[in-house]
Amino acid sequence: MKPAHFEYFRAATIGEAVDKLGGDPEARLLAGGQSLIPAMNFRVARPSQLIDINGLEELKPLVARLPENILEVGALVRHQQIATSPLVQRYLPFMATVALSIGHWAIRSRGSVGGSLCHADPAAEWPAFMVAAGAEMVVAGPQKYRRIPADTFCSGFMETALGPGEMLVKIEIPLAQGGWGFWEVARRPGDFALAGAVCRRHHSRTTVTWFGADLSGPGTVTVESEGGAGHGTHFWEDAASRVLAVDDDYMLQILGYCADQACRQAQSDEGRDYDNR
Repeated sequence: MKPAHFEYFRAATIGEAVDKLGGDPEARLLAGGQSLIPAMNFRVARPSQLIDINGLEELKPLVARLPENILEVGALVRHQQIATSPLVQRYLPFMATVALSIGHWAIRSRGSVGGSLCHADPAAEWPAFMVAAGAEMVVAGPQKYRRIPADTFCSGFMETALGPGEMLVKIEIPLAQGGWGFWEVARRPGDFALAGAVCRRHHSRTTVTWFGADLSGPGTVTVESEGGAGHGTHFWEDAASRVLAVDDDYMLQILGYCADQACRQAQSDEGRDYDNR
């Protein structure tokens, strides 16, 4: 299949990209294109124009702001950069583990963190990770910059809290203490996850953020439980049945299993020394 007709524009500045977006509600930004281009080829997406932002250096930082204990990730940082970055390995190695679970090398080399977040697929790993990490999205718009907490950024199935003419510029991730865990189930390595879970554990408080499982609405859901790492699969299966809009027993079993495995990893990881602790 081939895409429908569209115009192409290469933005030279963030302001130029925002102006173009604001002037055409049917325009779309082109970053890695790993989700958008296939959708266009199948004519599921029919943007009037593509605004190419790949030349914007302001969207490419990957830095640790240590006085603030923040990892700053530009919207155009590629998945593979996260997976191989010495900076990420030093300050937030769990994030590299998540990145390596995304697609295959070719996809990770072009796909961007910001593009994945703005696509807001409930089966994607980054929205769940950002919610678990307590990240904030920095967004540029026609009037000003603003911040959107990760837990409100994905507002529905493939929908975000971005307003007209707004674009994601960077993500700020707190380098907080605690153990991390991640587990997903897919038909084949590199496929979208059937279901998965990200776990954060600190001072006996366990937070699980699920993704996949044909969730509608927000792509991630978080539950908290004191001492949750020792509760086991059935506890998390029951928790998923209470807080998620999932009525499939098989899928609930997968969600419970993913949460239990992620929590076990987080419990083991909790005592690990990182440079930011």
